[in-house]
Amino acid sequence: MVTIKMLPAPVPLLAAFAVLMVSAQTVGASGSFMDPQGPIAAIQKTHLLRATALILIAVIPVLVLVPLIALRYRRRKGGNASYRPNWDFSGPLEFLMWGIPVVIVAILSFYLWKATYRLDPYTAAFGEEPALRVQVVGLDWKWLFIYPDLGIASVGELGIPIKQQVAMTLTTDTVMQSFMIPALAGQIYAMPGMTTKLHLVADKPEQMLGENTQYNGRGFTKQKFETLAMQPDAFNAWVEKVRSNGIVLDPATYQTLAMRTDRDEVQEALGTAQMPDNALYFKLADGDLFRTVLHRYHSGKPVLLDQQPGTKAYGQEASQ
Repeated sequence: MVTIKMLPAPVPLLAAFAVLMVSAQTVGASGSFMDPQGPIAAIQKTHLLRATALILIAVIPVLVLVPLIALRYRRRKGGNASYRPNWDFSGPLEFLMWGIPVVIVAILSFYLWKATYRLDPYTAAFGEEPALRVQVVGLDWKWLFIYPDLGIASVGELGIPIKQQVAMTLTTDTVMQSFMIPALAGQIYAMPGMTTKLHLVADKPEQMLGENTQYNGRGFTKQKFETLAMQPDAFNAWVEKVRSNGIVLDPATYQTLAMRTDRDEVQEALGTAQMPDNALYFKLADGDLFRTVLHRYHSGKPVLLDQQPGTKAYGQEASQ
């Protein structure tokens, strides 16, 4: 198994994502770290606001002084602004022009260093232990969530208990993707044949939006899911609902799930009357599905097209 460690996206980039998240979020779902539902997103928000305030110390004077200087020293009849063509240096002015930005950069660097280590996605620094293990597999165009200790899996819904650490191990069985639940934690990449990790925790019961933030084809806009943070009793009830209403996730079912289908298409193929309209529930069959997916790319040989999820040839023979 190849495990790589990747730090979350810089918070300024998350600010751009936040705008997209807010515009794309579903009704009643938190979709931005500007509306944090856990301590990690709350720290990210604080870091963004602090960085913005520090940067504005340098930006606001420029925005104010540039038009004032242009207005005062413009060429005009009767202008009385002093003109000193031989002037080329001012110690106090140079100190202000360079000293303030240097101080701002130094302060920002300190806070960035502090936040980088505080928000290390591999560190279980928040929530209660033991952590809930969740294995995440990115597909075209959906996320599969496997709960190996509970014997269940889901697509379209990620159920988690509040106050408890959630330890996620991520990979994909297709192209590189980027996993993100903005209201809980920053984004983390997932790649075939490799694993990345993300720890998160929710503070209170809430419905939150999650998605893939890296474009990967026609079904990209539908590769979203609902994160349901619940009280422990409600989470246990959700687990039982998934277990009792789910279908067996065997190789044949996984093959259907891993084909190039968006959420609506796979819902039509595998959904039952006992499942929600926007989620699929599964019971795990014998074997380690996540390990099987991961080791598909470790043979040292190219994966044949008809055995590679994400290709047009994959699963076509079985569907005919």
